[in-house]
Amino acid sequence: MPTTPTTPTPPEPSRSERSPGDDALIRTFLLGLAEGLTASAESTDRIRAEIIDIARAYGVDEVDVVVLPTIALVQTGEGETGRVSLTSVRASFRFDQIAAMADLARSARAAEIDPADGIRRLNEIGAMPPRRHWFMRTMGHGLLTAGLALLLAPSWQAAVVGFGLGVVIGVAKLTRSQTLSLILPVAASFVCAVIVFLLAPVVEIGDPLRVLIAPLATFLPGALLTTGVRELAAGQMVAGSSRLGAGIVQLALLALGILAAGTVVGIGEDEYVPREVQHTLPWWVAGIGLVLYGVGVYLHFAAPGRSYGWVILGLVVAYGAQQLGALILGPQVSGFIGALVVTPFVLWVEDLPRGGVPSQIAFLPAFWVLVPGAAGLIGVTEGAVEESAGVDDVAAAFATVMSIALGVFIGSATYRFLRRSAAGIAEFHVDLPSVLGPSENSVLSRIADAAPRPRRRDPED
Repeated sequence: MPTTPTTPTPPEPSRSERSPGDDALIRTFLLGLAEGLTASAESTDRIRAEIIDIARAYGVDEVDVVVLPTIALVQTGEGETGRVSLTSVRASFRFDQIAAMADLARSARAAEIDPADGIRRLNEIGAMPPRRHWFMRTMGHGLLTAGLALLLAPSWQAAVVGFGLGVVIGVAKLTRSQTLSLILPVAASFVCAVIVFLLAPVVEIGDPLRVLIAPLATFLPGALLTTGVRELAAGQMVAGSSRLGAGIVQLALLALGILAAGTVVGIGEDEYVPREVQHTLPWWVAGIGLVLYGVGVYLHFAAPGRSYGWVILGLVVAYGAQQLGALILGPQVSGFIGALVVTPFVLWVEDLPRGGVPSQIAFLPAFWVLVPGAAGLIGVTEGAVEESAGVDDVAAAFATVMSIALGVFIGSATYRFLRRSAAGIAEFHVDLPSVLGPSENSVLSRIADAAPRPRRRDPED
């Protein structure tokens, strides 16, 4: 019977046989991934490890990556065959873009997507329109501010004022002009401070400075400062120092806007000192504040639908751990306890096989609840009018940032250690000796059969 000849499948090209065009394509894909992960607010040490893992998945072993907050470089090959590509990073992704980047990186780690298709997908993510209408995003910023106001300055008047200011800032943040976005923090702090200082004598809003923190929360560089400290601890000196410098400058700009507003309104120095809230709301109002804040984050940052429950749960974990830490150990270390508990939680959520969300989506809202930049803004503002109070508050703010960064660092290290240990236990396997392998005979009979038998004596001996 004649058989049809079959054409053998050609072997895949080895790494040495890969064409320069393929190397350039993979290098461009890796560079785009580094740029997208940087725009997703990932730390530089995690981005570098991620890109190296992806490169090895595509068969590129000779690779080096340098990631800074505003630039990324990828080198493939060594010696005369080495090539370097670089790009500047200016974008800042929304939560829906962060989720899309996480899905793409997950596919790239398993080499499930062609580099050319990956580059096209990167361009699609960069041009992705917001999932929410501009009106919903603006209302989301108002709800976000109202929820934070209930947590920072618990009064219904503060929540109403915060919602109004949040809507104003939400509209201003819709601008896409690079120039306007640079001056937006100063302009926002000035406008909000003028309104709050004018309302403070006639409306019982509590502490004016804490009411100001709510609409300015998304401008506070708390995450920037903490990430910088974390990168310094990880040995990323250039990235950590630049983030710390940028965070301090942003705090100074926000304080400058508040001081300029105080000069225009004509308030005294005592107005900058935090006041004790005379009338506080019941403890359960904090739950309402967390829900409003979570809804606002979900709408304003265009978060994916599956992330809402995790965002709310992350807020509860962070806020609950912070309050418990303040009750047991004192307010000085409450931020450390909150960060130490919420960091393993968000990393665990990210690693869930189904239904998980990127750690940034669950961590950034929870981190803003810890408000590390709030004390810093108050301290810098006071420092401009009263030297002793400003020094004390700036020192306290720095200690708060350091404690939260330490909590994030220890929490992430602990989670990775436990995860590797659990994976090692799951993969633990001992092969049974062949004598104990499956058989219809009993174990004792197999041992007896396998044992060496004494040599029979020959009768002639």
